[in-house]
Amino acid sequence: MGKDGKGKEAKGKGKQAAGSSDDAGGGKGGKGKGKGGKGGDDLGTCTFVKARHVLCEKQGKINDAYKKLQEGWLDNGDKVPPAEFAKVAQEFSECPSGKKGGDLGWFPRGKMAGPFQEVAFNTPVGATSAPFKSTHGYHFILCEGRKN
Repeated sequence: MGKDGKGKEAKGKGKQAAGSSDDAGGGKGGKGKGKGGKGGDDLGTCTFVKARHVLCEKQGKINDAYKKLQEGWLDNGDKVPPAEFAKVAQEFSECPSGKKGGDLGWFPRGKMAGPFQEVAFNTPVGATSAPFKSTHGYHFILCEGRKN
């Protein structure tokens, strides 16, 4: 039941991940619909993910940052361009990566803690997650790629 426990953990964090995509907590339906051979739709099954993030200690600040993306792109159904996400990260993020536009580069499954990993590996490529809480504060993530 270890693998099932992981699925239940993702469901428990579903509020965070579900805000980014209707499929974010499911991960099973993406196979077979991939974009090329890169596994772009294999939510939750890839080994590495490339992501940017914004981290804030206070929920109000992360909501202000997210609102900036909503007003510019998300409310129109558009994807946030990485360069624009980077500007918001530089302005709002309290993580050292904020100076690099929130760029975390490629990281393997198991490197990031709990909810951050769940959201990062379950956000579709090109999509921005809804804000969520982790042990480090409040985040949202832009998933830029995934690979095995």
